[in-house]
This record gives sequence, structure tokens and C-alpha cells, in this order.
Amino acid sequence: MDIVIVSQYLRDIENFEENNSRFVYLAKLLCRDTNNHVEIITSDFNHAGKKRFNSIGKLENVKITALHESGYPKNVCLKRFVSHKELARNVHDYLLKRNKPDVCYCAVPSLDVADIVADYCKRNNVRFIIDIQDLWPEAFKMVFHVPIISNLIFAPMKKQADRIYRSADHIVAVSKTYADRAVAVNKKCKLPTVVYLGSDRENFNKNFDGKCKKNEEILIAYVGSMSASYDLTSIIDAMVKIKDRHVKLLAMGDGAFKETFASYSKERGINAEFTGKLPYPQMIEHLKQCDIAVNPIHKGSAGSIINKVGDYAMAGLPVINTQECVEYRDLLAQYKAGINCECENVGDIVNALKLLIDDVELRATMGRNSLKLGIERFDRAISYNEILELFK
Repeated sequence: MDIVIVSQYLRDIENFEENNSRFVYLAKLLCRDTNNHVEIITSDFNHAGKKRFNSIGKLENVKITALHESGYPKNVCLKRFVSHKELARNVHDYLLKRNKPDVCYCAVPSLDVADIVADYCKRNNVRFIIDIQDLWPEAFKMVFHVPIISNLIFAPMKKQADRIYRSADHIVAVSKTYADRAVAVNKKCKLPTVVYLGSDRENFNKNFDGKCKKNEEILIAYVGSMSASYDLTSIIDAMVKIKDRHVKLLAMGDGAFKETFASYSKERGINAEFTGKLPYPQMIEHLKQCDIAVNPIHKGSAGSIINKVGDYAMAGLPVINTQECVEYRDLLAQYKAGINCECENVGDIVNALKLLIDDVELRATMGRNSLKLGIERFDRAISYNEILELFK
């Protein structure tokens, strides 16, 4: 079977050994069947670093095609949309040149690229499967939220998203929340496949050498993007109220707001370390040394079951969560794997932190429950078999 995976945001394509992308992992699984020919079409622009990749790495038995886009300086700017349209045109031209595949498996977003792939599949009778990673324009409305005006500005983007969702022969999504949005306008797919981003448990544990903590600090972990959606400010304010120098924030990740958060933590005088983005194995090492994880997200976010929560679960950490997403809040409550706080409520976060810092037994119990959640719901080695079934 000739399978094309289209994913604009593929993380580090210079080094596939440390690339934890869902689509790289899926490509490796598909290649286990020697009858499959797998190609990944992606971008030559590094979205995380906002720069061009220096080189394209090799992935065994998978063809990597990195097409050009001009790039953009910020996540929300006009240049980003211009860049997306440029990449979409290049994807269109490339698909017309290559042999017709049997299946196109396409990440959504971006919308411009997915729209081009949807149209190509329809015209050429190619099976079209989408994998929804985020909701656009909902995510952009959070950054630019002006009642009525926002709806008018983003109406064309919503129409485009509906067209993509409607075109899909099958819908895969990283959460039920996202799947429901797409199924609402799709008449072909009645039973979507919901598979969390997750982590490979065996690989996760392989990257941890079992070293014990060197001191008595209570380490509070934050992993991932530091952008406008994330409310690390409330975590910092809560730590100020705790007034305990033995409690330390370990923030691992990068983004436009990294320096803002780091400066604010210094200004407020808390014990904090901002490591920047770490290689995945190194991030796991640090994460497994932590005691508590935080998932602080601003009100109105369109985010659902995001990358970091799978890593928190695999690390066996109790989570203090402010995300409004009902799906994730229900998971934490069902497994008793953390504490849900009111979004942007510093007092709530203070109470949750104090409870977990002071009660070692509760912290350990929630940590074990969190690991159970990770094994049952976030282990890629098990959960991704549902996606593989779609290719049979």
C-alpha cells in the first residue's frame, strides 16, 4: 500500500532518533508491514524555533519530503498565513508529480495544507483520513477575541475547516472534543477514532536511568510550549504565597513567552529554573525527578488532551490542572490522578499545592493513579493500534 502522511508540524526533522512526533511514530509502525511504502510530506520550516531546518535527517524505510515555505516570526501574524498558503501550493504541485497514493493521512491543522490534500483526494479518488491536532479558528479566537468582529474575521477559516472535516473518509482526533467538532459536519464518518497523543511507555522508561533525587526540594514540573495560552503567571503567584524556598518550579520548554515568565519569576523572588527546550530523553530524566506537575491554561483555550499531560501521566506525577477542558478534567477525577482547580484562580492553586506538598501519602497515591492513567490511556504501543486498523 502506498501511504502518504502529510504533517506540516513535524518537530525536529534533523534528528529523527529524538523526534517524538505522533506522525513519525505512526510511520514507523506502518513500515513494519513490508508491503507498505510510506512517505511523510512536511515543511522545511521549524515552527518551534521560527527558523529553517539546516538539514533533513533520515528515517529508516520512510521517505521524507520537506517542501518549502517562507516562514513567519510569530504564531499569530499575517506572515504565517501567507507562509501556509505557499506550502499548500507546493504540496499541491508535489502530489500532482508523484504517483497516486492509496491513502493520504493528513494532520489538521494547518487548514491551507489540509484543504489542498482534501481536494486532491476527492479529484483522484484517494482515501482521505484526517488527524485533528487542534481546532482552528477556535485557537486563534482565544488570542484575538473581540465579540462579533472575531466571528466575522474568522468566518472564512471556519468554512475552510468545515470543508476539510466534511471531505474526510475517516476522522482521527487527539480528543473526543475535537472529534465531535468534525463529526458534526461529516456525513461519511459516524464513528471517529479518538487516540490521545500519548507516549511510548517502553521508550519513556528506557530514557530514565533511575537516579534518585539529590536533595529534598519539592520539584514542580511544567513541560512544553510557553505561549499566550499558558498561565504560568498564576503558578508563580501561587508559589509566592507558599513562601517555601524548598519548593522549586522546573519549567522545560520554549516559546514566545519564555523570557517573560522567567523574568516574572525572578521579579517575584521564587525558586525557579527555566531550562529551555530539552531533547526528549533529557526532558524525561528531569520529569521523573519531579514531585508534582502543573497544567495551567488560560480561560477560553480551545486545547484539549495536549502533549504534556501524557508525559505527566507516564512519569507518574499528580497533576494540578486549571485547564477548562471537561474531557481532561474528567480523566483526572476518574483516575484520582490530580486536582482540578478553577481556571486562573491563584487561591485554588495555592490550596492544591499546599495539600500535595504537605501530604506525602496523598502525593504518592495520586502519582500511582497517574501512572495507571498513563498505562491505560496514553501508551502509544497499545492505543495507536486503533489507527493502524484504519489502514487494513
